[in-house]
Amino acid sequence: MAKNVAEITSLASLDQRLAIAKRCSHEGVVAGAKAAVVASIATAIPTVASARMMPWARANLNPTAQALIISTVAGMAYFIVADKTVLATARRNSFKQASPGDNFIEP
Repeated sequence: MAKNVAEITSLASLDQRLAIAKRCSHEGVVAGAKAAVVASIATAIPTVASARMMPWARANLNPTAQALIISTVAGMAYFIVADKTVLATARRNSFKQASPGDNFIEP
C-alpha cells in the first residue's frame, strides 16, 4: 500500500512540475514574440529609410538584403528574450518551491 501512495504522490508531483514547465515555456514564447515584433519595427524603419535615401545603401541593399537584416534582428530578439524569460521564470519557481528550512549556502 505504501508503494502505491508513493507512486501517486510522485505522479502528482511530476504532473505539477510538467504544468509549471509548460507555463514557463509559454511565458517565454509570448515575451519572445513581443520582443521580435518590437525589434522588427525598430529595425525596419531605419533599414528601409536608408535604402531609399543613402546612395550606398540604395546601390547595395536590395529587398532581399533588407529582409535578411530585419529578420535576423527579429530572430535574435526572440531567442534572447525567450531564453531570459524561461530562465527567470524557472528560477522564480524554484525559489517558490523551496521550503524555508532549506539551506542553499554552500560551506
